Amino acid sequence: MPTRPMTQDDPLEDFARREITLDGVGKAVYVAGQGPAVIVMAEMPGISPHVARFARWVRDAGFTVYMPSLFGRDGAVAGTEQGAAVFQRACVSAEFRAMAANQSSPVTQWLRALARFAHGECGGPGVGAIGMCFTGNFALTMMLEPSMLAPVLSQPSLPLNDPAGIEIAPDEVKAVRERLEREDLTVLAYRFEGDKFCMAQRFAAYAEALGDRFVGRVLPDNAANRDVPPFFDKFVTTPHSVVTVHLIDEAGQPTIAARDEILAFFKRRLSGANG
Repeated sequence: MPTRPMTQDDPLEDFARREITLDGVGKAVYVAGQGPAVIVMAEMPGISPHVARFARWVRDAGFTVYMPSLFGRDGAVAGTEQGAAVFQRACVSAEFRAMAANQSSPVTQWLRALARFAHGECGGPGVGAIGMCFTGNFALTMMLEPSMLAPVLSQPSLPLNDPAGIEIAPDEVKAVRERLEREDLTVLAYRFEGDKFCMAQRFAAYAEALGDRFVGRVLPDNAANRDVPPFFDKFVTTPHSVVTVHLIDEAGQPTIAARDEILAFFKRRLSGANG
């Protein structure tokens, strides 16, 4: 994959921008690659060059990436004022439950439909998905869709006002756990040790809800990249974004190991092998 500057807006020219309407709701989705489908859900404040870089890594690993535009200006570097405005709008949007524990964001219904749609287009055993930050928990709720086989939660940050809360309804998390047990599936999750948006209490809550089906990874803070965009410099003052902004793109780095583990997880699950 050619090196692209993370400090400039990304034109996303190597993705096909498609308008996909599901359940009467249309959203732009950026699609690229071949192979089983993996849905990449952006962190706040949107599809940044760092998010697009991760999506390209997924594509180049042998998957068809579906990257829905859920908020923000697609391809933009995370600027301070623009990013803050996107965050504020998302917090009051009817699609998200930013402050409510034990509730699932309504947008997850559309994302489950997208998983079903992508599986129909790409075939294979099923679909993978990764959510980050604001979308971090969505891949778990998407497990209510039978085609979803490989959920990854990267620094899941909702609900914002309850460090020990998880953003999924009790009946839904019960159904997800039963499915994980029945089909011998697991959930991968990542956070930095000192992350103020995704704290140890949240991973403890996931472990309590999902048992040993929840596989949580905690990275040391000194493994985080410190050269970050303006939005992160002002508002995200602790290590946070494991596979995007705070990833150090060098061999041997813990964040690169996390990325590679995620790609291997998708390969195992979506090739039909056990693991």
